[in-house]
Amino acid sequence: MKKYLSFFRLRFAMGLQYRAAAFGGIATQFTWGAMEIMIFRAFYRSDASAFPMSFSATASYLWLQQAFLAFFATWMMDGDIFDSIVNGDVAYELCRPVSIYNMWFSKGLSTRLSRAVLRCFPILTVAALLPQPYGLNAPASPMHFVLFLLTLILGLLMTVSLCVLICILAFFTISPMGLQMVFTSMTDFFAGALIPLPFFPENVQRVMELLPFAAMQNVPLRIYGGSMSCYEMQKAVFLQIFWLTAITFTGKMLCRLAAKRITVQGG
Repeated sequence: MKKYLSFFRLRFAMGLQYRAAAFGGIATQFTWGAMEIMIFRAFYRSDASAFPMSFSATASYLWLQQAFLAFFATWMMDGDIFDSIVNGDVAYELCRPVSIYNMWFSKGLSTRLSRAVLRCFPILTVAALLPQPYGLNAPASPMHFVLFLLTLILGLLMTVSLCVLICILAFFTISPMGLQMVFTSMTDFFAGALIPLPFFPENVQRVMELLPFAAMQNVPLRIYGGSMSCYEMQKAVFLQIFWLTAITFTGKMLCRLAAKRITVQGG
């Protein structure tokens, strides 16, 4: 465990050094969030009663989405891992007395945490100071806030586990670009990154909520705004734990299989 904590600390410290990139990311995410809110505002002005969430709840959803973008964006995968698999440098990683899955998981987790630490607080502060209904609301209740933190952590672990699984699947392909494009597109759509899941038709929404992608940002952001019933929250937390366990187990099994079958040409 100490060696993986060392990987975590080193990558976390390295991530905190990119302050200029963080400032650029803050400006970009704040601008993008404001643009999305203005677009939704235009739709709400036509007929607010036709939408499943209030405009203020939607605005809070979008601000939280931007503040914790580093937690849930699957396109923020470690390109060095894919390069090492393609060019054969992963052989050096396999020679180390560590679990390559746990090493990649700890590195991915620390990278996302370091990016979120630099970006989330400025975005949340500015969003909370904006006039209503455009700003960030307080959580629905103290209980909702506690569940929000719990599901936020589970969603982060779920995202990291899924990204590590994608990296491992690259062992079985010629190029990882197709995997990245397919999984990134699927995640953005089915996790509610483009459109919150409550805006989909009810029958479609029920199916999407059972998929592993919905266990990521959809759950914590909706719990914060209080748009889920007590039963729905219990079900969502159970599905988060289930999918996190299933995807982590699948990733570890595929990692062992890949380590046995890998062939590196040259030397």
